[in-house]
Amino acid sequence: MIITLLETSDMHGYVYPTTYSGKTDLPIGAAKAAAKLKELRAQADGPVIAIENGDFIQGSPLSYYLAKEQHSAKELTNLINLMNYDVQLIGNHEFNYGLDYLKEAIKNYQAPVLAANILNQAGQPYFGKAYTILEKAGIKIAVLGLTTQYIPHWEKPETLKGMTFESIVKTAKKYVPLLKQQADLVVVSYHGGFEKDLATGEATEALTGENEGYQLLQEVAGIDALFTGHQHRTIATKINGVPVVQPGYQGNHIGKIQLTVEKMGEQFVVTDSHATLHSVEDVAPDPQILSAIEPMERELEHWLDQTLGQVEGDMRIDDPMQARLIEHPYVEFINRVQLFASGAAISGTALFNNEGKGFGQKITMRDVITNYIYPNTLAVIKVSGADLRAALEQTANYLAVEDGKIVFNPAFIQPKPQYYNYDMYEGIDYTIDMNRPAGQRITRLNFNNLPITADQELEVVTNQYRAIGGGNYNMFSADKIVREIQVDMTELIADYLKEHPIIKAEANHNFQVIL
Repeated sequence: MIITLLETSDMHGYVYPTTYSGKTDLPIGAAKAAAKLKELRAQADGPVIAIENGDFIQGSPLSYYLAKEQHSAKELTNLINLMNYDVQLIGNHEFNYGLDYLKEAIKNYQAPVLAANILNQAGQPYFGKAYTILEKAGIKIAVLGLTTQYIPHWEKPETLKGMTFESIVKTAKKYVPLLKQQADLVVVSYHGGFEKDLATGEATEALTGENEGYQLLQEVAGIDALFTGHQHRTIATKINGVPVVQPGYQGNHIGKIQLTVEKMGEQFVVTDSHATLHSVEDVAPDPQILSAIEPMERELEHWLDQTLGQVEGDMRIDDPMQARLIEHPYVEFINRVQLFASGAAISGTALFNNEGKGFGQKITMRDVITNYIYPNTLAVIKVSGADLRAALEQTANYLAVEDGKIVFNPAFIQPKPQYYNYDMYEGIDYTIDMNRPAGQRITRLNFNNLPITADQELEVVTNQYRAIGGGNYNMFSADKIVREIQVDMTELIADYLKEHPIIKAEANHNFQVIL
């Protein structure tokens, strides 16, 4: 018998096949994913299990609008229910709009929601279920749900009050042997990825515990299939004989693992397995999904098209890499908004990806939300001059020199692009000299025209993710936060434009990157 297991992950609130910045028939979105799931179910010869691996209620203009304007995830959770999953997971971005919002989403879901390694104060699964056992054609299939343990490094402590995040390896060592006794097959669904090269075992990132998929398959025996996510990679392979998939992001692929199962004596045994990915490019969006969300999409489009302000000059981003090397008016504008909202003297921000286009002559909410893509709030941290210098040295590591040219460091593009970890500052004057060795590249660092000393105290505003040390900025931490601005950055930009309806596209070029 062949058992087919299908997975989506990291759809990030995209339903229609669009990113809301232009094209409307892209190979993405839950509507196309739903159509592909139906197609793959129909093709299956035997039982089918569908898994939603997390990060669904945050990430798109639609999910932002629902959270901030409608204050409910129900429109999205209804879609998941229509897609008939057997199992669901909690991803790290499920926490972005707060615990109450997440709990409402979980309450609305019809399939069991799993999170074995997120524990309450009694050491039990905080959200109720660690695993579920499904019976298909007389075969018992256990699905264990795991979520990246690194969430406390990204979220506000009050959001995670009463929770402990345990290593997935430790959790799996506890549960997999127990599940082998209760079920014929053990499947692990993990909202996390791989910390090492799948072929060589060499580390591909700092081993922080954010991704533990490789270690899991080295140390925990008895896993029949592993579904992953979080890194937005497209993976279909085997590691130590275990089939593994990771289906991209925004719903652009479905992960499929097929297990051939035969009964040998009293036991069912996996005799063969295959891991594949299936693009949604060749399917039309599912009409039921489109119809269910269509009224909200109409509201969203009207909201996105509201005019917020105007630009004098040119604030469009034609070359995102150049905008990281030579201060761009859009980058300066974001830092100016952060300074205005916080009252701090120094601000740091990033270009989160290479898709943002900056602002044209007219600024709409669509422009704001497709450029500033994360639901960040701001925090002001009090740091020493030594801390700030260390942060700038860290940010310089995201650059590299290839063939006499400064590029974004390839080590931070694969396996997952980390453009959001390269920061640019306003309120200080500094130089990054790429001729110098790592750790010694900041050759000029001034505040108010004077060199910053190591013990000097400074207030810096940045997004909350960075303020608590996100992105391995270990010189920053929650205990250095002196105040927070509990308003989403997108709202702060809109508010700034209400007070300054005409903005000038200008940059003071307070930083230099030289070679």
